[in-house]
Amino acid sequence: MNDVAVHRLGPDSPDAGLVALLTAYHLRTEEEKGVPVSDPAGLPARYRAEIEDPRAAFADDVVLVARHGDAAVGCLVVTVPADGRAELKRLWTVPELRGHGVASRLVGAALEHAAGAGARTVALSVWEWRTGALALYGRLGFAVVDPWDERDGLVCMERAV
Repeated sequence: MNDVAVHRLGPDSPDAGLVALLTAYHLRTEEEKGVPVSDPAGLPARYRAEIEDPRAAFADDVVLVARHGDAAVGCLVVTVPADGRAELKRLWTVPELRGHGVASRLVGAALEHAAGAGARTVALSVWEWRTGALALYGRLGFAVVDPWDERDGLVCMERAV
């Protein structure tokens, strides 16, 4: 899909599309974990904070938003590198555009940003049932590493930049 562009969320960028993406991400994740909630009010406070004010929640991070025309169709957060390592979080694409390269573009932009910010490696964690995401990360050079997060079902991955 050549008409998808990845943009960095700036102070004047609209975030309504990002809010919808983060909301879908968190609601789906809770459902997959077996703790479905019907609306954002039922999410844990730390996730509600991301939805209510993504700029504040990710103030130290870089938020990337993929757009198809005027529509926000994907997002990804890149943390500031610490000890040479940045982390990817909250990768989400709208279901109807999965398999069209949106996530690959987001990850590519994130890797480029991380390298420019001084990261030597990029890490991420993904739930084991998200097989499509695991396959994507494998294709993009990420490898499973010893976990830094001990939650059941969470797979930790890393790659050099």
